[in-house]
Amino acid sequence: MAAPCAGLQEVADRAGVAVQTVYFAFRNKRTLFKDVVDTSIAGDTEPVATMDREWFRAACAEPTAAGQLRAHVHGTREILGRVAPIMPLIAAAAATDPEIAAQWPDGPDPRYTVQYAAAEALAGKPDIRPGLSIDMAADLLFGLLSPQLYLIFVRDRGWSPDTWEEWARTALTSQLCADPG
Repeated sequence: MAAPCAGLQEVADRAGVAVQTVYFAFRNKRTLFKDVVDTSIAGDTEPVATMDREWFRAACAEPTAAGQLRAHVHGTREILGRVAPIMPLIAAAAATDPEIAAQWPDGPDPRYTVQYAAAEALAGKPDIRPGLSIDMAADLLFGLLSPQLYLIFVRDRGWSPDTWEEWARTALTSQLCADPG
């Protein structure tokens, strides 16, 4: 049998377990990598899609667009706080390992799918900007709530996550909600 890969040995050492335990649980580095990413996005190990999570359903159920945006931006901030820091690692791994890249098949971006569902929920709110299309709302949510933009402000510019959340909520509210006056 070939010697275990140093990467999994390091994971085992940091976890305080035998490398065979890591192999038993994850089979290989690619499976471990995917599990780390999925757990970072979800915040737990439950196999529940973002759109089926309580925070997302509660946000969409808010009676106003402003209320939905407040809850949606907060929930997204929680996810971005966990996953945005590992996004560069994900991109590098996918670019250099075709088997890791294959774990994220081509097709609609799951992040866009979530933002589109949020935009659909916004469409029926009484304070939504008149004439705003679901596509435009989804594009704005997708762009302004991106891990890349989060990293620019929080990691690169030193904003606190609270400051980023307030900015994102204010920006989205000004773009997606009707003027109050």
